[in-house]
Amino acid sequence: MLRRKSVLNSALLCLFAWLVAAGPARAGSSGLRLQSIAFVADDPIPINYTCSGDNKSPALEWSGVPAGTKTLALIVRDPDAPMGSYVHWVLYNLPANLTALPAAVPTTATIPQGAAQGVNGSGGSGYHGPCPPPGPAHHYHFRLYALDLKLKLAAGANADEVEDAMKGHVLASTDLVGTFAR
Repeated sequence: MLRRKSVLNSALLCLFAWLVAAGPARAGSSGLRLQSIAFVADDPIPINYTCSGDNKSPALEWSGVPAGTKTLALIVRDPDAPMGSYVHWVLYNLPANLTALPAAVPTTATIPQGAAQGVNGSGGSGYHGPCPPPGPAHHYHFRLYALDLKLKLAAGANADEVEDAMKGHVLASTDLVGTFAR
């Protein structure tokens, strides 16, 4: 009896150690992946996708959208901005079966893919490219979210409104980071 109890305790300790090492399941730990043909993760964003160039959005593509996804959302932020995190793009209610966005997405309230665009940091709709003050490179986080619902937001919502509406509905998320300096 004592040996059986010892074996059981050892098994429970191993299971506990494995669970602690694995950590909690997180939205970012799925197979969701985001990439761009315009730039490689953690490398500079080409000038034509910035305010120093054409200020057009880069082409993006993704894979690994989890089962149960109803829509996707994309928020692009610069956490290095002098006045705090600056929002460069808010896009939501992208159809779950969509796997890419072309370059130069129109800066209209809605786009042909059926999604709504929110307000960026300059107060406009759609993509507003990197435009940091002269100095060290800033990091631009393109964060894609897989959601289990369609957000009940009209076009023109800001990033905070989209993030509030997504709470408790994110199945997975992933980040693509590019840099830019002037």
